[in-house]
Amino acid sequence: MARMSVSTPRSETAEAPHRAGFACFVGRPNAGKSTLTNALVGRKVAITSNRPQTTRHSVRGIVHRPDAQLILVDTPGLHKPRTLLGERLNDVVRTTWAEVDVIGFCLPADQKLGPGDRFIAKELAGIRKTPKVAVVTKTDLVDSKTLAEQLLAIDALGRELGLEWAEIIPVSAVDAQEAANADAPADATTAPADDATAPAGDERGAGQVSLLADLLVPLLPESPPLYPEGDLTDEPEQVMVAELIREAALEGVRDELPHSIAVVVEEMLPRPDRPADRPLVDIHANVYIERPSQKGIVIGPKGSRLKEVGTKSRKHIEALLGTPVFLDLHVKVAKDWQRDPRQLRKLGF
Repeated sequence: MARMSVSTPRSETAEAPHRAGFACFVGRPNAGKSTLTNALVGRKVAITSNRPQTTRHSVRGIVHRPDAQLILVDTPGLHKPRTLLGERLNDVVRTTWAEVDVIGFCLPADQKLGPGDRFIAKELAGIRKTPKVAVVTKTDLVDSKTLAEQLLAIDALGRELGLEWAEIIPVSAVDAQEAANADAPADATTAPADDATAPAGDERGAGQVSLLADLLVPLLPESPPLYPEGDLTDEPEQVMVAELIREAALEGVRDELPHSIAVVVEEMLPRPDRPADRPLVDIHANVYIERPSQKGIVIGPKGSRLKEVGTKSRKHIEALLGTPVFLDLHVKVAKDWQRDPRQLRKLGF
């Protein structure tokens, strides 16, 4: 039976070697991978949404510790593709998990294991050398009985498929994610839970996020740090700005529109002739959709919705860049871009 980790990790010794390496989070769309990445890093490095397939490329978040440097790779949700974009997102996932030191398989506590989970688990079972950790996310949404049943179901799935879990650990990243969304360091110092059945909403659940890092580190190779101290991601600022705009644009839209939205930052430059104590960055970005009929939805009556997107995203962009910004947004149509190789290349896929 796989080890289910719910107790305080063993104490570290001063002689322990420094470790550094990569761990990727995989799972179905909307399994909590980005929220967990942000919680572990303690800052917002990946956008989040309740819309499936929010993540469209690998996002790296860096956790610095005295004994280790843990580089987390958040991947798109693995799914049955319906478009060329979907196929390329799945390729990103498979390429990523072939290159990392540890794979974290995220399974939401509030959803019973389904065909999508089994499909991913079968693929993971074929990866023999890389340690696999089952991470039960969203534990704040369920009661203790449901959580216990999910832990047992995941263990049974591993035994059925010959998939050996290095660890099975429940986590609640919700409190830390709220801190990350506020662009403040998340609290990762809460004491870990002492049993697998902590009640939903118990603050000890957030402590499991810190415990997860403690359990991933020993699975990394011995290595000096791979990134400079203080770096939290290797994402280019321009890409992060585009993602923050897309995150704001995803709020409140329905049906297929979330999948049709893409954002490209065309220009991001400091405004010339500004006083040193009053800098301003000019950002010009295009929000792309697939059909003319979607344009009015994104813009809203008299431009109200696009203005709201700009206001919400500018707050996070200014926190990211540490300077005031002027954000100029335009909505453009790129017909059926999810299925068009030329348009996909233009949009960075």
